[in-house]
Amino acid sequence: MQNNQSPPSRRRFFAGAATVGAAAAAVATLPRMAAQELPAAARAPRATPERGGGYHESDHVRRYYDTTRI
Repeated sequence: MQNNQSPPSRRRFFAGAATVGAAAAAVATLPRMAAQELPAAARAPRATPERGGGYHESDHVRRYYDTTRI
């Protein structure tokens, strides 16, 4: 009976070590990123403007529309 398993190579060892190192770095960094506080703008929703406040066509929007005309 033949042994079909190849002996472990140095290249495979270093590739595995690099993968484990990258995974360990990612795991170490993730808790710090999740623990950071959100900026005040992200925490509190904006107050609704009195006149609707949705889309309005301003000067720079009109200039953009002028550049898109064929």
